[in-house]
Amino acid sequence: MIEFLESLLDQDPWIILTVAGVIVFCECALLIGMVMPGETVAVLAGAAAALGRTSLVAVLIVVVAAAVIGDNVGYAVGRRVGPRLHRRVTNPGHRKRLSGAEARLRLRGGPAVFLGRWTPFVRSVMPSLAGISGMPYGKFLAWDLLGAGSWAIGSVLAGFAAGKSYEQVVTWFGTVGAALLGAVVVGALVTWLWRRRTGTRAPASESVDV
Repeated sequence: MIEFLESLLDQDPWIILTVAGVIVFCECALLIGMVMPGETVAVLAGAAAALGRTSLVAVLIVVVAAAVIGDNVGYAVGRRVGPRLHRRVTNPGHRKRLSGAEARLRLRGGPAVFLGRWTPFVRSVMPSLAGISGMPYGKFLAWDLLGAGSWAIGSVLAGFAAGKSYEQVVTWFGTVGAALLGAVVVGALVTWLWRRRTGTRAPASESVDV
């Protein structure tokens, strides 16, 4: 698959833009991010622009639009058939990350949508999780525009800046995503412990007052 994506660098502009748009769109709309990280093709499209294969402006427009529209389709899918769709995830590792994403969404709401866009795998399931949770569409859209827009622009420009060294950028994006995921998990754990501690103190103080 990586060899196929790398061949994009030698294709006509319309092929580069079409493949980039379709893959980035489907990653969240159809959950194929479980097997194909969208940042890979976004970075490659940026690298193709740097090599003169296509226009940087065209790549930015296509990737941003595909990311936002794909997320919105994922949200709509979550509202309608999300629970049945997620039950089909049988890989133990994916199931564990899916449960973690659900917990972060319940705890953080909108910011989880933003951070999820920058985290591999979580990016592909977060929109549908937001739909399943009943998050108001306006709130989801606002946070998604911020997350998907910044991710798309950052991925493409990173690939454009790297040019032929795009492989290092793809690795860097994966590292950043893992770091963000770890930071969110730690933050969620600290918040849960703090709430549990303050929750146990409240009944004690009430009993003293009586």
